Amino acid sequence: MAKTKILFIAHEMSPFLELTKIAKITRQLPQAMQEKGFEIRILMPRFGNINERRNRLHEVIRLSGMNIVINENDNPLIIKVASLPTARMQVYFLDNEEYFQRKQVFRDAKEKFFDDNDERMIFFCKGAIETVKKLGWMPDVVHCMGWMSSLVPMYLKTAYREDPMFKNTKVVYSVYENCFTENLDKNLKTKALTPDMNATDAALLKDASCSSLHISAINYSDAVIKADENIEASVLKFLNKQTDKLIIEKTDHETFDFDNFVQFYDEVSVDLVTT
Repeated sequence: MAKTKILFIAHEMSPFLELTKIAKITRQLPQAMQEKGFEIRILMPRFGNINERRNRLHEVIRLSGMNIVINENDNPLIIKVASLPTARMQVYFLDNEEYFQRKQVFRDAKEKFFDDNDERMIFFCKGAIETVKKLGWMPDVVHCMGWMSSLVPMYLKTAYREDPMFKNTKVVYSVYENCFTENLDKNLKTKALTPDMNATDAALLKDASCSSLHISAINYSDAVIKADENIEASVLKFLNKQTDKLIIEKTDHETFDFDNFVQFYDEVSVDLVTT
């Protein structure tokens, strides 16, 4: 029987970038699932403070060279890869000079939220999907972690819903506490659209808040993990109304029972169970 294929998409992962608890679980969970017999791929942005030499990143020429369109502008996508020898896993990094080559991650030296964080998120989410397509690797499950991956569920269930690569792919979203209080660009709901989408597809992004990103991702996901004790009230209210999704609660990242995740991914990839 073929191995179940899981794609993890997140904006941070230990040891490359550690901002929140997401970094630790993104490091532990994929390795645990690989050791349980799953086939794993991991994608994250190549932020400018990730040291290429220390982490031995190198460009994957056969994957690079694509352009991601945002606001009718072509943005070159460069793919780099690094290995985790102790885990025998490869991590793919999505790079773009304009969006990611800066010393800070989401805020400048004066703690001001970057004005283009919306476009950086769109680039990363679109780029992640296109990278997987170019890899020719068909995931059974796509597990998105955190707000910067929050557009992936929407894209997979709208623009890519008939794509042979993703037609049968199930989407999991891990919900964490809001990581920013600012709103993204007010035009996010139109910027995020692709030619294969319509305005109603992005309607839940209307206020461009972190909460709206979570709500949209939950709406388009097949399964959801309550991954934080501090989920914002409106997000939690929306999540609790989702009776057609497989939902699990796991907030203690220090004592993750990975055997439970084996069952979870099996249920998601084979036949969703309503909880």
